Amino acid sequence: MANLLIGDIHGCYDEFMRLLEKAKFSSSDILWLTGDLVARGPNSLEVLRFVQKNSEQIRLVLGNHDLHLLSIHAKVTPAKKKDNLEDVLNAPDLDELINWLRKQPLIQLDEELKLIMTHAGISPQWDLETLKNCAHDLNVVLSSDSYPLFLDKMYGNFPDEWSPKLQGFDRLRYIANALTRMRFCYDDGRLDFYYKKSPEQAPNKLKPWFLLPNKIPTQYSIAFGHWAALNGKGTPENIYALDTGCCWGGKLTCLRFEDKKYFKKRNIEAKKIDKLL
Repeated sequence: MANLLIGDIHGCYDEFMRLLEKAKFSSSDILWLTGDLVARGPNSLEVLRFVQKNSEQIRLVLGNHDLHLLSIHAKVTPAKKKDNLEDVLNAPDLDELINWLRKQPLIQLDEELKLIMTHAGISPQWDLETLKNCAHDLNVVLSSDSYPLFLDKMYGNFPDEWSPKLQGFDRLRYIANALTRMRFCYDDGRLDFYYKKSPEQAPNKLKPWFLLPNKIPTQYSIAFGHWAALNGKGTPENIYALDTGCCWGGKLTCLRFEDKKYFKKRNIEAKKIDKLL
């Protein structure tokens, strides 16, 4: 049995299938998915259906684009053309898929492997218990019948600093932002959502969240997606950045956790363009 960790799929179903074939995915393996199953790429519906159908073999976390799909379905925000979600929104099994998706967790934690997966990362201001409690609380809200009330208050960049005193929608918004949108932080741990490029181009006042001191025990490895501009590089030894921008013409990446071997599949359309040049 192997644990296969795969970065943001973003509707790139064909590349996803080819990557599973390359990594020799079998019925005894476990897939860990960093979220953002949907949007941008051409086949979000096929990705959702595959992951739901094979959910017993999959450990998924929700990403910001998955939450955005929930928000569109709840009529909190309109769909945009660049979301490329028409196939999902017009699907006959849309309601079934949405009700399954919104009940998926925000973190995956395996105590035997000492492995944590989130979509964007872990707030430097959280210890392990705070991480687990915060992710659980947001999952409870999304799984409840009142989840549209949170989605209506989800969008926004504040509060940008964690406090145990945060309550209500402010607390839930911080949790969602830290787990699904975070990239850069200030030295004091406050979150920044305005700068999205690579760390090499960032202002001196900003640092990637994974380079700040954190409160997670050192024996844990952390896997995340979300930050395609990293291209899988620049993280400490036990932190794995898995989003390598397949939907932007890059690659879809898989890490076999047992031996730390990487498998990659390039965006099919990018390959076609190369052949024409």
